[in-house]
Amino acid sequence: MKPFHWRAGLAAIAALLLWSVLFAPPASAAEAKNQLIIVNKQTNELAFFENGALVKTFPVGTGRTPDLTPEGTFPIVNKIKNRPYYKDHIPGGDPRNPLGDRWLGLEVDGTYGTTYAIHGNNNPKSIGRYVSAGCIRMNNDAIHWLFPQIELGTKVVITSSGHSFAAIAAAHGYPVWQRYEGKLSLNGQARTLSRDVVVADSRVFLPMRELFELLGASVAWDGETKTVTAIVGGRTITHVPQTGTVTVDGRTIAITPSLVSSNTVLLPVRGIFELIGYDIAWDGRAKEIRMTSVSGAF
Repeated sequence: MKPFHWRAGLAAIAALLLWSVLFAPPASAAEAKNQLIIVNKQTNELAFFENGALVKTFPVGTGRTPDLTPEGTFPIVNKIKNRPYYKDHIPGGDPRNPLGDRWLGLEVDGTYGTTYAIHGNNNPKSIGRYVSAGCIRMNNDAIHWLFPQIELGTKVVITSSGHSFAAIAAAHGYPVWQRYEGKLSLNGQARTLSRDVVVADSRVFLPMRELFELLGASVAWDGETKTVTAIVGGRTITHVPQTGTVTVDGRTIAITPSLVSSNTVLLPVRGIFELIGYDIAWDGRAKEIRMTSVSGAF
C-alpha cells in the first residue's frame, strides 16, 4: 500500500528521520547477522535468510499491478510498532488499521521508509494476492515473528522470478548453505555426526563440538569472552565464533570464518584439521571427505 499522506504526515517524516539518526544501530549489526529478505512477486512469497541459511518463508500480498511494488534491492531503514494510517486518520494499533501493528520501512528512491514497507494488515484474505498499492503485506502473526528478528540495514530483494529462493540469493551475492550429503572418514574409519554438515561457498563446515569430539579434544566455552578453547593433541586452540582467526598455542592464524546456525558453531573442516596435523582429501567417486593424521604430527 501507499498509505502516506503528505499533509497529515510532515511531522511524521521529521520524527522518523530523527529516530533513524538517534537510534539506528551501526550497519555492522545487520552485517553481523548476515540477514537477507527476498520477496518474489511471481509467487507472492517472502523468504528470510540469516547467516547463509533459509530460516522461514511466508505468503505475502503485493501490488495490484506489477509496477506498484518496486523491484530492486532496498535496505530496511525503520521499524515501527503501531504506525497510524495517516490517509484515513486511523490510529496505530486500531483493528481497522490496514497496516496492522508492525512496519518495516524500505528506503526506495528517497522515501526514507515512509512510503514502502513490509507490514501487517487487517484483511488476512488479501495475503497471497495482488492487492496493495505498493507495500508487501504479511499476516499479523507472521510479521510479529519476523519483526524482532530483523536488524536495521537488512537488505530486501524484491523481484519477479521463476527461480528458487536459494538461486535468487546466490545471484545477489548471498551464498546459501546446503546440507553436505557425502560421507566422512577419520583415519580410515567412517564417521556419522548427529548434526548436519553444511557446505557454504564450496567449503565444508562441521559442528564445532562434534568436530572436536572426533579429535578427542576437551572443549570449554567462556560465555564472558565468547571464546571456545579446545585442547587436542597437546595443542591449545582458541576461537571466537564468526571470526576468521584461531589461536594455536598463542599464535594467531587466519582461517575461513566460522558460521553460526541455531546456536551451533560450524568450523571449516580444512582449516581446523590442517592446523592440527591432518591431511584432507576428497574422493569424488566415493563422495567422501577423508581426514588422515600425518605421522608424527604431534
